[in-house]
Amino acid sequence: MTAIFLDRVVNAVVVPEGGGRWAEYAGGYTDMLAQRGEDVARETLGKPARPRAGKAPPARAPKADRRRLSFNDKYALETLPGEIAALQAEIGAAQERLADPGLYARDRKAFDAASAALAAAQAALAAAEDKWLELEILREEIGG
Repeated sequence: MTAIFLDRVVNAVVVPEGGGRWAEYAGGYTDMLAQRGEDVARETLGKPARPRAGKAPPARAPKADRRRLSFNDKYALETLPGEIAALQAEIGAAQERLADPGLYARDRKAFDAASAALAAAQAALAAAEDKWLELEILREEIGG
């Protein structure tokens, strides 16, 4: 799942090559693997990892595979792009209101209200984008 996230988010990957050298690969994690020809996790660095002192962590039970998206998830995937666009428009309008250099001096309450609305819209946009990304990754994993 990390590889899918990195492929969607980054446009370059920096990887340790050993001996204190680092290499930058264009593209996401999958592109780096294709260019490099091996998985970074499979590389051994000369000395084995030391076992931790104390108890071993408890084994996690594997989660049951979800075979399909729920109705609510499908609905959210359909409606979130529209909500994101509306939030972006709301943020733009609030930024335009706050761009007025005399707003603070003229009407402090309107300035405070616009600032609060901007902060709320930015938080809602971040949450909506995170939810959309999570659902899109889940949809891609399921293949539906």
